[in-house]
Amino acid sequence: MTAYKLLINGELTDGAQTMDVVNPATEQTLAVCPRADEAQLNEAVAAAKAAFAGWSETPIEERKAVVAKIADVIEANGAELAQLLTSEQGKPIADATGEVYGTAAFFRYFTSLDLPVETIDDNEGRLVEAHRKPLGVVGAIVPWNFPMILMAFKVPPALIAGNTVVLKPSPTTPLTSLRLGELIKDIVPAGVVNIVTDANDLGAPLTAHPDIRKVSFTGSTATGSKVMAGAAGLLKRITLELGGNDAGVVLDDVDPKTVAPALFQSAFQNSGQVCIAMKRLYVHESIYDEMVDELSTLANEAVIGDGLEQGTTHGPLQNKMQYERVVELLNDAAENGSIAAGGEVPEQPGYFIRPTIVRDVAEGSRIVDEEQFGPVLPVIKYSEEADVIGRANGTDYGLGGSVWSSNLDRAYAVADKMEAGTIWINKHAELDPSIPFGGAKQSGLGAELGQDGLKEFTQLKIINMARAS
Repeated sequence: MTAYKLLINGELTDGAQTMDVVNPATEQTLAVCPRADEAQLNEAVAAAKAAFAGWSETPIEERKAVVAKIADVIEANGAELAQLLTSEQGKPIADATGEVYGTAAFFRYFTSLDLPVETIDDNEGRLVEAHRKPLGVVGAIVPWNFPMILMAFKVPPALIAGNTVVLKPSPTTPLTSLRLGELIKDIVPAGVVNIVTDANDLGAPLTAHPDIRKVSFTGSTATGSKVMAGAAGLLKRITLELGGNDAGVVLDDVDPKTVAPALFQSAFQNSGQVCIAMKRLYVHESIYDEMVDELSTLANEAVIGDGLEQGTTHGPLQNKMQYERVVELLNDAAENGSIAAGGEVPEQPGYFIRPTIVRDVAEGSRIVDEEQFGPVLPVIKYSEEADVIGRANGTDYGLGGSVWSSNLDRAYAVADKMEAGTIWINKHAELDPSIPFGGAKQSGLGAELGQDGLKEFTQLKIINMARAS
């Protein structure tokens, strides 16, 4: 087995303890990896703090060059990283490959941005400028569903803005992050990027650490609330990208056969383990039965299996805890609705659940009201447009949503009334590094990606100078 190491102050080091990483397709131990203790976390933060002065004073073009080299090394080792990603996360190898090369592209995108001084006022009486200054040490906490690409939402903008980073990957998918640490050890100055792993026990001390100036967290709303509470004592900056229960609304003027494949992909990519996956699908009563039939056909055609096996379209759930939760919700769906396709939990090793379509279900059932984060889609019938908008908005979440129609004006009017950070029309879950992304309501705070995402890693500083009279 590969000997994985933490990255602290430019050195690869063993953890205070070790922990097993399980392949979710086999339930067998994939690797033994280091587990940091709080003392090692403190070492990582101290290293990042010590490195901050030099890194923040490094010209931005030189910082960009380092970030570009990280993108190069990810691309150069893309095949290896993709195989490792599939092995620890479960997704099909084609999807893992897309994530790895997408990660390199996101790193490279941020090198195209700048933080120029903006002149607010310039006259005989005064000069007023807006500067963007780095914050200090950033704690970046990344989940298990997209461990590479979501890291790329955080690390490159933090670095380009002049901050240093302590990265904490999920305990169940730490290997790609640790391997990346090994690959960039000699590219990034010591202490500028540190990578520590835990068993879900270092999130609180990382968040509350007095030398962490900002926390960027992607994960569940419940954990995000804890992050916010932990950061509150020192009023440190936070960006939270949290859970969602995204609604798709299909108007009565679409052809089910035409749109069903895109709807299916929107719900079942990565076996539904996507924060912005379509979690609820509202379909007008006039096309409801046909739409359920089309989606059911696609679900029955899905090939579940080990992501490294040729032909697999849907891998396992990533971990046992999530698998058991989705099984619970599947049982609730069978009691409160009707299983139109799927519903099987195969009797084999691995955390597999077949893509499942649930019909004749409504609000009040867990599968509609809760974020399932798995391969189960409730399809909900509606009759009136005003009613479906209220039902789509009737949740504490507000990450994303979508409207599907052959009439763009109709779709736009509905989208304008939906409450979420992003509403797509005739597509769902499209992310682009140049487009800001963030949640409404309990789906998050702040923005990631784009120029707005870069600014999230800075402190606005105004210089207001009186001119000589």
